[in-house]
Amino acid sequence: MGLLSNLMSKIFSHAPAPTVAAASTSAAPPKAGAQPAAAPAPASAAGAPAAKTPSAPGTAVQVVDVAIILDGLSAKNAEKLDWKRSIVDLMKLVGMDSSFGARKQLAKELNYTGDPNDSAAMNVWLHKQVLIKLSENGGKVPAELLD
Repeated sequence: MGLLSNLMSKIFSHAPAPTVAAASTSAAPPKAGAQPAAAPAPASAAGAPAAKTPSAPGTAVQVVDVAIILDGLSAKNAEKLDWKRSIVDLMKLVGMDSSFGARKQLAKELNYTGDPNDSAAMNVWLHKQVLIKLSENGGKVPAELLD
């Protein structure tokens, strides 16, 4: 498993499990082309929807509110970590190695074309790319972090 997959897994594993309605054993099998009823989205501790299942036909992607999860982890962490601005802090927050070597490996995995020894530029690029990848893979990321 690559570092990006590991990072996403560590974040998404904190999402509440989607609610699935139990089917009755006496119910007839669904007709071909029939759409299953959508389950209500679970609410987070803050009362905002933390995860939902899109209602578009044929989709099964769970949307996970990345900010709620990471803010929750940050609140429980003794160290003050700024995951919204720092790839190092984001990696630390989810319990990953945030060393320069690990970040270089993540940059290589994400096809970074800049100088891998320019850690400041690489870190800014990495942070943005990780948030974009989270967004592309079912993560709800605040729009201001994707600009």
